Amino acid sequence: MARIVVASPSFSRHPKLRNELLALFPEACFHDSETVLSGQALLEHLGGAEAAIIGTEQVNDTLLAALPDLRFIAKYGVGLDNIDQEACNRRGIGIGWTPGLNARSVAELTLGFMLGLTHNVFHTSTLLRQGTWLKRGGVQLNGKTIGIIGIGHVGREVIRLLAPFGCALLGNDIEDRSAFYREWQVTPADKEAIYASADIVSLHVPLTALTRHLINAESLVRFKPGAFLINTARGPVVEQAALQAALESGTLGGAALDVYEQEPPNDLEFLGHPKLVATPHIGGNAEEAVLAMGRSAIERLKKHYER
Repeated sequence: MARIVVASPSFSRHPKLRNELLALFPEACFHDSETVLSGQALLEHLGGAEAAIIGTEQVNDTLLAALPDLRFIAKYGVGLDNIDQEACNRRGIGIGWTPGLNARSVAELTLGFMLGLTHNVFHTSTLLRQGTWLKRGGVQLNGKTIGIIGIGHVGREVIRLLAPFGCALLGNDIEDRSAFYREWQVTPADKEAIYASADIVSLHVPLTALTRHLINAESLVRFKPGAFLINTARGPVVEQAALQAALESGTLGGAALDVYEQEPPNDLEFLGHPKLVATPHIGGNAEEAVLAMGRSAIERLKKHYER
């Protein structure tokens, strides 16, 4: 029996996914702690594995060099930025993944952030729990200018969800999205135009050398005064120190983050900023998305061993 090892704690804790994997691979091993493994702990857990289900764990060439039996990685999730793909190719390790499975889940959270920020839901709710009755209802989302940077699976889904709100939509992507723009009345715009005119800037780009710290001190000063920033993509796309400074100076009206440069984040002063809404990387974790991602990983493993 092939030795299948699950590294992801989210997959390991899900009873349906666990049972469905065991039905196909009865000797599969799981990681039952809530801690995301890294370094030596991850190496020890994966030791001897022929195939692994990887979530957000960092898989680099050093790790792969110490796992000579590993032949296949099934990705539980939709991004591959945590896996050294070149090293996998060089070592003959296959990667199975399906993009876009959690796009709706992330897009719905993004829309929730947009509504909550514009209507001042989060700030007034926090104050009310502290005994302060502040009746400031913010503004409507309807009619606002929304800049979407990254028109992949999630970005496109956000645009579809915004259709009833009558927003002016600005889109930016390195790929040609002209057909989609025409269908959904999106105006193509460069990043500078989005920074200068958008009431809300929402990020939906993968983490690459080009997007790391895309939002930094230099770009933030060019934002429209009082604009909101939303990041449900990857944490390092936003430079945290620069964002904190922009919130404190009043350059931004507020921000919502589901992802962080370090996860879990430990800067409680930053997380407690009254203009910041912070969630623990839950965007893609709606139950339906978790099942879809987990079942995709299982199916990839099944096909790998059927070859």
